[in-house]
Amino acid sequence: MSKKVLIVGGVAGGASAAARLRRLDEEAHIVMFERDAHVSFANCGLPYYIGGSIKDRGKLLVQTPESLYNRFNIDVRIHSEVIAIDPTAKTVTVQSRDRGQYQESYDALILSPGAKPIRPALPGAESARIHTLRNIADTDRIMISLSQGAATSAVIVGGGFIGVELAENLRERGLAVTLVEAADQILAPFDQEMAGVLAKEMEDRGVQLILSRKVEGFQETADGIDVRLDNGAVVHGSLAVLAIGVTPDTGFLRNSGLEMGPRGHIIVNERLETNLENVYAAGDAVEVVDFVNGAKTAIPLAGPANKQGRIAADNVCGLGSVFKGSQGTSILKVFNLTGAATGNNEKTLKRLGTSYQVVNVHPSSHATYYPDASPMSLKLIFDEKGTILGAQGVGTDGVDKRIGEIAAVLRLRGTIYDLAELEHSYVPPYSSAKDPVHMAAFAAENVLAGLTEVFLPRDLASMDRSKSILVDVRTELEHKNGNIPGSVNIPVDELRSRLGELDSSKDIWVYCQVGLRGYTANRILTQKGFRVKNLTGGYKSYRMAEYKPKAPSFE
Repeated sequence: MSKKVLIVGGVAGGASAAARLRRLDEEAHIVMFERDAHVSFANCGLPYYIGGSIKDRGKLLVQTPESLYNRFNIDVRIHSEVIAIDPTAKTVTVQSRDRGQYQESYDALILSPGAKPIRPALPGAESARIHTLRNIADTDRIMISLSQGAATSAVIVGGGFIGVELAENLRERGLAVTLVEAADQILAPFDQEMAGVLAKEMEDRGVQLILSRKVEGFQETADGIDVRLDNGAVVHGSLAVLAIGVTPDTGFLRNSGLEMGPRGHIIVNERLETNLENVYAAGDAVEVVDFVNGAKTAIPLAGPANKQGRIAADNVCGLGSVFKGSQGTSILKVFNLTGAATGNNEKTLKRLGTSYQVVNVHPSSHATYYPDASPMSLKLIFDEKGTILGAQGVGTDGVDKRIGEIAAVLRLRGTIYDLAELEHSYVPPYSSAKDPVHMAAFAAENVLAGLTEVFLPRDLASMDRSKSILVDVRTELEHKNGNIPGSVNIPVDELRSRLGELDSSKDIWVYCQVGLRGYTANRILTQKGFRVKNLTGGYKSYRMAEYKPKAPSFE
């Protein structure tokens, strides 16, 4: 007798589970329920369709009910919302546009309801001029607002990935765009100085950023909508988009006996089994383990959702596959820049009380003597044993593959020493003999070997100037063109002949442009008996950390 498997929800988790199930079991009766019209679509591509980079709406449709039936013999029922499950009777209750309400039995059930945009209970928040972006229908509504011809401006509320991507794409359409974020930075997976580089790119491209401000309400006007902030200021747009985060779409499961976390996420074990017999869950609605620190968390990303759907299907078929957690590897385009991250950032590690070290490097995407090499910034976070805890990168070219390499080593519980030993394919158009990830790893090795002590730009605030000397070891011209206040200039090539200008009773804090000459100065001075620290990432990291968005005109 064939097994009957019901899948609640499509897109990444559900559609992946369905296809995997069919490949494993040709005889299974597979039914997928989707409350909307589209069962498998490229939700990560929605902002780029809005911006015009993707011209053909049909390209967003990965699979249709017809294609899933023809290739995989899957019974796809769209406009069919599962509103309850009964684990004792092993049935689900379905509210269908075409069939009304009915029950469907199952032998196994995979839940992949996903997450829905948070819509806060603020005055005026239900206005039709306020949009969210989750699916094709949301995209169509935004496109209608834009195609009416009167839309000249937009207010984006929320500086996460969706908010930033929408801000870019609406700006590309020619709209005046303002992005409002309650935190003091955009893009929470990045630490502040890395996020600042991406924020500056947005400002340089004409997006107005308003940080550290909460929205308190909305008011429709004749030509759009006013967004009222917590300081009393009002920002106007032809339309507004809420992108303040997502919440698991699990309300229909509250009375099912299913175990859920404090924020409504479905609790699963490593085989993605829930506490209910023969009920599995995958995707944005499940609580997962943070691969780096082992804590429970939620990471709503397409990559993990696809893997989870596959693993859930494996276990329905008895294969015993396991999901070992998510490290949150992510990437986004911000106009001409790319930002990517993996693992834990400093904010997370500080919150957990985890001891860590940081190095920053600013290498080029490939050999500088080959045309079109571009700079990038890499941040590597590791512990006292050299275990990689996280990394972040920003640049115009090559950031994706460098963070991808670090993410792979992190996934294998690797160390900075493993990273240093990676053997890269090298030819000048693509890399350097010492790849950027090597440079980051070498810098980290030097720290753990005791060859250098590094400091971060924020450490300057606690520097005791009566007991320390800040030395800029760049050239005189570089120093004149911009320096850290209070520093003295002794170029590294003159350092050995000018040691008498330094007080050996004081700590010497050195910096250069990107950290390399500072390390050379550090080694010279240390071997001459001085106590020395080097600014990791140099003056470039200092400038990144100092960046602040322009103050809005209303303040």
